[in-house]
Amino acid sequence: MDLYQAIRGRRSIRKFKTDPVPKDVVLKVLDAANWAPSGVNLQQWKFYVVSGSKRDEIAASYGCVTERNYPPAGERSAQQETFLTWAKNYGGAPFIIVATMPRDEQQPRRRKMHLESVSAAFQNLLLAAHAEGLGTCWMTGPLADEAGLTEILHLPADEEIVALTPLGYPDQAGEEKPRLDPKLQEKVIWVE
Repeated sequence: MDLYQAIRGRRSIRKFKTDPVPKDVVLKVLDAANWAPSGVNLQQWKFYVVSGSKRDEIAASYGCVTERNYPPAGERSAQQETFLTWAKNYGGAPFIIVATMPRDEQQPRRRKMHLESVSAAFQNLLLAAHAEGLGTCWMTGPLADEAGLTEILHLPADEEIVALTPLGYPDQAGEEKPRLDPKLQEKVIWVE
């Protein structure tokens, strides 16, 4: 797949097949993530590939976070009910990948560098997954329970979570969202 095809064709997927994803394919995707640029070449990312009961615990955490922010059962819209069902099982994806970075709260500029570096690696992961026929969905909503996720994964105190994504074979076509300012007349400022 051509790079530009991957960029334009990647979509957020929210429904997955139960088919297992071979470990070598997951490692190929993570290898692409590992080639991202990073501040001071620290390559400061870590990726937790979560499946089984731990995957279910992470999904339950997001289900609770989502449910707390919604009206009680019987008062929710159909869209809220659909999203809540998705949140409780991450669309049935066999894996959830959790990207972390070093915790560096004492140095805001360094923390920003870590965040930018891991975000670049995460984007590589999403594009490589799409090129391999896999679906993903960049998620930060589950971080509303970052303490719970940290406990579930037994993360060390010196790591913090940047983002999560389900990973699996898609069981839906992702919806294309129109670009804001597609002709780049407002988002691109030429400075001489």
